[in-house]
Amino acid sequence: MNNQFSNRYVLLAICAFLAVSSMGCQNQPENKKEKNRKFTVTKTLIKQLLVDTVKTAKQSSLITLSGKIQADESKMIKIYPLVSGIAGAVTVQQGDAVRKGQLLTTLKSPEMAGFAKDAVSSRAELKNSHRALEVTEDLYKSGLASKKDLEFAKGEYQKAQAEIKRSKIVMGINKGNSTLAYELRAPISGFVVEKNITTNMQVRTDNTQNLFTVADLSTVWAILNIYESDISKVRAGDEVKITTISYPEKSFDGKIDKIYDILDQDSRVMRARVKIRNPNYMLKPGMFANINVSGQSGENLPFINSRCLVFDNERNYVLVLDKKAHLRVQEVELAKRVEDKVFIHKGLNAGDRIIASRQVYLYQSLKN
Repeated sequence: MNNQFSNRYVLLAICAFLAVSSMGCQNQPENKKEKNRKFTVTKTLIKQLLVDTVKTAKQSSLITLSGKIQADESKMIKIYPLVSGIAGAVTVQQGDAVRKGQLLTTLKSPEMAGFAKDAVSSRAELKNSHRALEVTEDLYKSGLASKKDLEFAKGEYQKAQAEIKRSKIVMGINKGNSTLAYELRAPISGFVVEKNITTNMQVRTDNTQNLFTVADLSTVWAILNIYESDISKVRAGDEVKITTISYPEKSFDGKIDKIYDILDQDSRVMRARVKIRNPNYMLKPGMFANINVSGQSGENLPFINSRCLVFDNERNYVLVLDKKAHLRVQEVELAKRVEDKVFIHKGLNAGDRIIASRQVYLYQSLKN
């Protein structure tokens, strides 16, 4: 009885083992399938992605400087009086827009009367000398005048011609109206950026101060202050981005076109100049500006757009596409960021192709 019971126990244990083994054999292929399932990048998927090529350039250094907007001196004219007198009504104020030839003010000047008198006298002298020359020529033909008399008459006529030319030039420079008032007119179209005259003001030619300054503000200068520590990093030709307090969201692009190689002994700065287009005259002379200068060092490094980076666990990665269209995750070490450019110290070479779209999704898929 006991033997039968023992045999039955052994038989049940064997059946249970076989059942478990059978179940294990059935599940094993499924586990292998799950294990062997991996993310693959197909050629169709690659065609849908943006691919960038790694380029190389001199490493950029972004330097922030302060500066000031001023009028372009090549398009700015200071107006001085050529005669003394009393100012009439001043028709413009500082900041006004003026067109070329527009009347700014007049000067009541006794000198203008003298210029007018000289012009009248020179015309009369020319007329008299011309008549005398004609009479002398007739007398010379008749034998009643010598050749010396004829040459003298010709000389007087030539002097009168020269005098009339001089008086016309003087009157042209010192333009006056019908009342012989000296007129100050705008020599160019632009804006009155300086005004040093008022109505009924007495004006003298020995005063060194200009009466008006008119400037064309379609282009302006930004004068940069370069501190001693940054002098070696800034060169002519460096690109700059300029912002102002008035337009914090608007940036103005330009290039350094001149560096003044003199250090100011008081402020200890060297100055540089940037010529900027001024659409809608947004930039005004006197505005303070912040200038970001993209300088360059002597080291050539590969660079990519920052959008290609994947940041994970305090490290940076990119997805590299090799010549066989295989995709791999590549860790990179960054040298410097300059706006949207990232210079690579280690991990990439010029000519490498990297994925520039959906890279986070692909990185996670390849990582898992």
